[in-house]
Amino acid sequence: MRLNSIDCNKGELIKKDHILLQFTSLYDKEGEEIYEMDVLMVSLTKYVVFWNDQKNGWYYSPLDNLEAQTPFLLQEAEKMKRFCSYFELQT
Repeated sequence: MRLNSIDCNKGELIKKDHILLQFTSLYDKEGEEIYEMDVLMVSLTKYVVFWNDQKNGWYYSPLDNLEAQTPFLLQEAEKMKRFCSYFELQT
């Protein structure tokens, strides 16, 4: 996608009919980039990564308990494997 096709409104990137996901600046245990709303796995447990506005940082939660939020740091990322995007699970 060309950058000039994305609008910036008060610091937020917007593209009509698209969901723009931010890079967390972290990589999984195989060196793959991790983005917002990615589903990561440790053993058979799946987690989702998201930005927490109230705590101003990246967090992750088990898919079966989104209320259990843990800060998403380098140490956690290096133990996980990216599985897919959360939105791919919805189709």
